[in-house]
Formats: sequence, structure tokens, C-alpha cells
Amino acid sequence: MTNGKEQNKALSPESAKARIAALAKMLNEHNYKYYVLDAPQISDYEFDMLLEELMLLEHAYPEYKTDDSPTLRVGGAITQKFEAIQHETPFLSLSNSYSREDLVEFDQRIRKAVGDDFSYVCELKFDGAAIGAKYLNGKLSMAFTRGDGAQGDIITNNIKTIRSIPLNLNGNFPANFEIRGEVFMPFKSFERINKTREEELLESGYNEEEIAERLFKNPRNAASGSLKMQDPAEVSARGLDCFFYALMGNDLPAQSHYENLQIAKLWGFKISEHIQQSKSLNEVFAYIDHWEQARYKLPFDIDGIVIKVNEYERQRQLGFTAKSPRWAIAFKYKAQSAITVLQKITYQVGRTGAITPVANLKPVSLAGTTVKRASLYNADFIEKMDIREGDTVFVEKGGEIIPKVTAVDTSKRDLFSVPHQYASQCPECGSELIRKQGEALHYCPNEDACPPQVIGKIVHFITRKAMNIDSLGEKTIELLYREGLINNYADLFELKFEQVLNLEGFKQLSSSNVIKGIEASREIPFERVLYALGIRYVGETVAKKLAKHFENIDNLTLANREALLEVAEIGEVIADSVLDFFSREHNRQMIDALKNAGLKFSIDRSKNKMASDKLKDKSFVVSGVFSLFSRDELKNLIEVHGGKVLSGVSAKTDFLLAGEKMGPEKLKKAEKLNVKIISESDFQQMIN
Repeated sequence: MTNGKEQNKALSPESAKARIAALAKMLNEHNYKYYVLDAPQISDYEFDMLLEELMLLEHAYPEYKTDDSPTLRVGGAITQKFEAIQHETPFLSLSNSYSREDLVEFDQRIRKAVGDDFSYVCELKFDGAAIGAKYLNGKLSMAFTRGDGAQGDIITNNIKTIRSIPLNLNGNFPANFEIRGEVFMPFKSFERINKTREEELLESGYNEEEIAERLFKNPRNAASGSLKMQDPAEVSARGLDCFFYALMGNDLPAQSHYENLQIAKLWGFKISEHIQQSKSLNEVFAYIDHWEQARYKLPFDIDGIVIKVNEYERQRQLGFTAKSPRWAIAFKYKAQSAITVLQKITYQVGRTGAITPVANLKPVSLAGTTVKRASLYNADFIEKMDIREGDTVFVEKGGEIIPKVTAVDTSKRDLFSVPHQYASQCPECGSELIRKQGEALHYCPNEDACPPQVIGKIVHFITRKAMNIDSLGEKTIELLYREGLINNYADLFELKFEQVLNLEGFKQLSSSNVIKGIEASREIPFERVLYALGIRYVGETVAKKLAKHFENIDNLTLANREALLEVAEIGEVIADSVLDFFSREHNRQMIDALKNAGLKFSIDRSKNKMASDKLKDKSFVVSGVFSLFSRDELKNLIEVHGGKVLSGVSAKTDFLLAGEKMGPEKLKKAEKLNVKIISESDFQQMIN
């Protein structure tokens, strides 16, 4: 990276300007081929290297950075407040239809008004958030939300991060026009974001119910919420996409909706390949019938079909009502429901001991998949719905993703049916379940011997951020536990090569790698060993602070509540959790066993040498993903230069070091407390 900077400094201003322009052109072309045409010509690594070169050049020569630079795709200026804009053309919603009879009436009204000389255009109704974008002389000048239809909010900085939306156009386009579309979150992005969020919450000690409350419920809400985030870098990390579906302006190239969309595709806009012209209502019905099932094969969500009159002259003749255009209608698919029999109610035990009831169903086809199970959430849900084993139930997919029981057909209930008695004992270990006051879930308290909880603790212990035993995985841990070779994470260090070799699927090399991985983990530093113990609410940052403050496990074990509260950022909840952990005889025995295994339970002072005191008395919160350093590297740099790393933003925070995918709550709190927000390059200047 240093060589790249020296090379940039060696460029003349004229050469830098030319290189910036050339890089921007190349990146825009590759971006279009990847995100719009789905035909990439270079690898992700090559693209990232070009983008990094451009970012460095723009940093060295900011006067040559343009307002349509490809670097804006990864984040721009923080939006303090979204300004409102009056729509030049009302951003109306469509009238909805749920039956063929409605469409027949729609067709008859149109023919009565304009005759038979027209055609329809059928489009998928994307389930996301509607936006508008204005282009001046081929450049994106403004983007905004639909709002209430009369006015919306300007979200230009956020829209620039969506890589399928062009910042500048190609070909012959009008000097001034508006285009409208739908921003959506593909299933792949939705699943990735929720998986990452779930892992982070699990590591921080949240239970299943708390995690469920904090996950996105469906891609539509996730997309809509993303557009109004203040930090464009966070929007960029969400993986949003966009299809455009309507052009408006006084100088459009064609006189029909369909033809203009095909031309807009040549300018660089992402237009759905599934748009179809239809000459008759029968062709419209065929399109609707096709997508009723085919929609489940799409990588994104749709909730219906949009039918529009194609010719602009006919649209003008038909006009508008106060709420919607008379020349368009949306056919909404009903939430697909299936009727089946609830054969048995069973219970799952989560890694935190939370109990989740599950409906085991007679297999039924629903939304393109075979559904066999559905969540019943908790005891209150079962009681409220009066759900019983043997009931005939209605099942839907919430947001087309999660199967759920929505109703019970009591008319088909067996005469001798009795209300379901919620489990009183853990299905895995037989312990009496507990339910804390004010909580919806039941819990198994046997955290030291209940199989799913024990396995969960060991899996956490071996993760990359903890002991980093990458030769082991969750399936191997389960196998070792079921075979009786381990009952806790301390037992890992008693494993012998021959024991692993005798396991199903293991050979000489794989068995050797397991033992080597365990041996190597003995060198993991104290703060990560402390994190690996799995103390609730003790994440990476808290573990590091506790390790640094108390210096060894014995001091920490003997610490009282007052001593724990003296540590920076340690509050009452964390302090009580730490005290509870060390008060358990089982946990103290585990630590003794790990000590005997040679794990590090004290700070290694030889690795705490200071590089400088440039950051003395300064405190930092590090949030997001960075291009030059990992988060751990940045935290280490802060500390070796005399600074402090905090886990959360507070009045004691001096700087928020912000990267891509930064948490929006931290940003909001930093702005509220007037904490200075700095970039990775700002930080480099501070320590160089």
C-alpha cells in the first residue's frame, strides 16, 4: 500500500487527472457488465484493486474527484437530515385486484373509453420500495422516495451505493428526464445480513427470543428501512438491487412504454427481462398463471403482476383518479396457504437453553417447496390459538420465507381432542423447565449437561475469534460429544490421535490436523481464551478490557461487583453475569482443567510494547469493515499508540473510527453526542 501511495505522489497533476478519469470509466463499464448484464469480465479481486487505486488517487488529488465517481458506491457523505421534495408528477399507487373478474372489468372500461387499438404490458410487481431518479445530461442528479405520493425524501447519497443504478448514461438520451423503479433486497442479501446479525447477537449472549426480535422479518422491510439510513456505507453493505419500470419527461425517444424501457436498457438502466407485451386479456391471464408458480424460482420477492396500457396516447386519454392511474392495475397474488394435519408438537432446545415448540406437519406443497415443520413460537401462542395435536391447520409462508400456522379448522377437530399441555421438562435432558417473569420463552436451566447447550458452548469455544481451532467444526464437535469423547471444552485437550482416527469419516491426515489444531490453540492469548469461555455478555471487546484490567484469571475470579464496575464500560448487567459465571463450581473446574492443559490465563506483557503515545488519553470506538486493516489490527494500533478502545459510543468517546457496514445505532449516538467521526485514512494520518 505504501508503494502505491508513493507512486501516486510521483504522478503529475495532469497524469493523476487522466488516470482518475480512465479508472472511473473502466470501473463504470465493469460495474454495468457485472450488476446489470450479469456478464462480468474481470474477477472481484481485479475490480477491487482498480477501485482501491482510484480511492488512493482521489485521496491524494481530491480536486479531481467527481460527483459520479465509482468510489461513491461504497459510501459517501453522512446524511444528517433527509430533505423533502415535491414530485413534479404525482407518485401514485396502483389500484389492486385479487380476481380475474376485476381484470375483465378493467379491460372493459378501457375498451369502452379508447376502443380496441391498444396493447398491454405485463410486469412483475417487485416487493420493495419505490424510488424516483432524475438525470441531467446523462448524470444522476437526484434520487428520492415515493413518500406519500405528493412528496418524498431526497436519498441521492444512498441510491448512489446501489451498483445496478447508473451514475452516468451511455448513448442518446434526453437532456432531462425522470425514471422510476423499485429498490429491493435479493434473498441472498437478506439471508446474509440476518445470518451475520444472528452470529453477532449470539456471540454477545442474546437468547433466541431476543435475537428473533432483532432480525429483519422480510426483504421488503429490510429494503425500505435501508434507504433511509444516514450512512451510505451501511446502505452499500446491504446488497440492494433495483429494477426500473417507468420513464417520464417531455423528450422521450418513443411513444410507448415498452419501447422506451428497451431503449432505457441501452442507456445503462436495469430493466427486468420478464416484461411482456400482450395483445389480449387472455395473454395477460397466461402471464399471471405462469408467474403464480414460477415466482418461487426468482432470487427476489414479488407479490403480484402489474398490467399497463402500453401506448402513451391511450394513457393520456384514460387519465388518472385522485389515487391511481386509470390505465394500470396491479393483480396481487393471495398469500399461498395450504391445509394439512398437525401430527405432533415437539420442542427444540437452543444453545442458550431457550425452548421453541415446533409443529410437525403432514408434508404439504406450499410456495414451491414441501413444508413439514412450522414454528409455534411459545406457550402463549399455542394457548391463544388453541392449537392441538391432530388438528387440521392452515399454513402460510410469512414473507414467502418462514412457514407459520395461521388458523385451525376446529370443525374437523376430533371429538375427544384435548388442549395441548406445554412441556414441563427439557426434551433433551429431562430437566424441569423454567420461565422467568415477563419472558415469553421457557428455558432449560441445565446448561452444563444439556446436550444442545453443551455442544453450543464447545462450538463457540473453537470459533476463529476465540480459540481458532479451524480443524474442528460443529459436526465434528457433535460427533465427539455423541461418542462420549468430550463432555466440555476442557476435554478437547485430552483427545488422542487414535480416538479421532477411530471416528467415522476420519483418516490419518484429518485426524492429525485435529490434534495439531488443538495443540496450536494453547498459544492463544488470555483475552481470547477469556472470550472463548462463553460468559454471557462478554464479547471480544469486553473480554479484552477485563483481561487488561485484571491481568490474570485468578484476579478476575476473585473480583467483587465493585471491582468489576470500576473497569471502563463494564455495567451492572455484565458485572452480574461475570460474577454468576465464576460462582459456579462447574465453571471453576473447567478453568482449572484448562490451566492444566497449558492455556494462557494471564496477560503476556512482552507483547504490550508501545509504538508511541500519539493517541494518549484518546478513546476510540471502531465500527464497520475497512479496506487497509482488519478491525482487530486497528484496535491493536490504537492501543500500541497509547489510545483506548471502547465497545460502545458514550460521552467518554473521543473518536468513532467508521468503516463500511458500520452499525447505524453507533453512528446515531455519535452524532447526538458530537463525537468526531473519522475514516481509516484520517486515522492513518493521526498515527503516522
